Amino acid sequence: MPESSFDQFTTYALIDLDALGANVRAIKTHIGQACTLIAVVKANAYGHGAIPVARAALSAGASMLAVARVDEGIALRKAGIGVPILLLGYTVPGESHAIIEHDLTAAVAGIDAARALSERAQALGRTMTIHLKIDTGMGRFGLLPEETIPAMRAISSLPGLDIEGIYTHFATADSGDKTFTFQQYTTFTNVLNSLGEAGYTFRMRHAANSAATLDLPTMHLDAVRIGIAMYGLRPSSEVEPSIALKPVLSLKSHVARLRILPGGSSVGYGRTFIAQGPTQVALIPIGYGDGYHRALSNRGITLISGKRVPVIGRVSMDQITVDATGVSGINEGDEAVLIGAQGGEHITAEEIAGLADTINYEVTTSLLPRVPRIYLRGGEIMEILLEN
Repeated sequence: MPESSFDQFTTYALIDLDALGANVRAIKTHIGQACTLIAVVKANAYGHGAIPVARAALSAGASMLAVARVDEGIALRKAGIGVPILLLGYTVPGESHAIIEHDLTAAVAGIDAARALSERAQALGRTMTIHLKIDTGMGRFGLLPEETIPAMRAISSLPGLDIEGIYTHFATADSGDKTFTFQQYTTFTNVLNSLGEAGYTFRMRHAANSAATLDLPTMHLDAVRIGIAMYGLRPSSEVEPSIALKPVLSLKSHVARLRILPGGSSVGYGRTFIAQGPTQVALIPIGYGDGYHRALSNRGITLISGKRVPVIGRVSMDQITVDATGVSGINEGDEAVLIGAQGGEHITAEEIAGLADTINYEVTTSLLPRVPRIYLRGGEIMEILLEN
């Protein structure tokens, strides 16, 4: 697509829906038709935009969505998305009405939450679908294994609740050493067996996140929850994807100003960069106010004219500066790539995460609403989402 198509945007993220669809189809083939693919679109689809991503994932083979917060689920419902939506985390009793009104599936990890949902469901004359969350070693939200049977007895006696599913979450599935993941899985299967002996069964059992889905097919059970892999990103540097994944997001901006600064010139707040000689400095209008981490000060990399150029000075709220010395043919207005490809070079979210001492999840989820999301299919713009 011609660069001029994006002249109206200073800084923007391109979301390749074809790449996202290819990832979902590949994962669906990997898990098989009998296994449900739950597309995780929490945190604005890991920064990619929840509503367009949800639609693309569903059209490619996902049949259920998952979010973290009630308002995330409501936004999907208001967009006309009617498939089951699982709330993965804790909710407060005051959210029960909204959960039931918008037909969301709640995660339950205690009798108090279940009772609040039951009471509201009865008041509305509805049946509420829930999934039990079991804490097998993450140490966060969920019933401990020894709490499960008593809790199930109490919850199953409450009217207005349909206990459809049960799940757990792995703590180290993205590590090369899967020992603890196997331990968690054994704990989970022991819980399932104990529940079965007590007469309780579930239509949907799920444990596998992206890493376990890619590496541990014996743990797929009835459904898998796909987050980071759907976006073409690796769960960690220790997981080599067993299927080809295509990065979905590119982050781009422009050269706003180009100057040769003499030796001794300082750049940015705090004068953390001092030019040792004549330096060609390009100004790029992106900063931590857009989600480009301040930790990338004097560490980040940008592509201009197909060349890798380093960030110099501190990352400001709205701008960064790069040292483009020795790169010829640069003009003000040229494309600058923060994540993605240009010429024969590319910068991945994983590389940026390493430079910022974080993970690729945080790189994409940090992108703030003022960065326009431009959705492409077949190389054509399908939709543009701007900050409200």
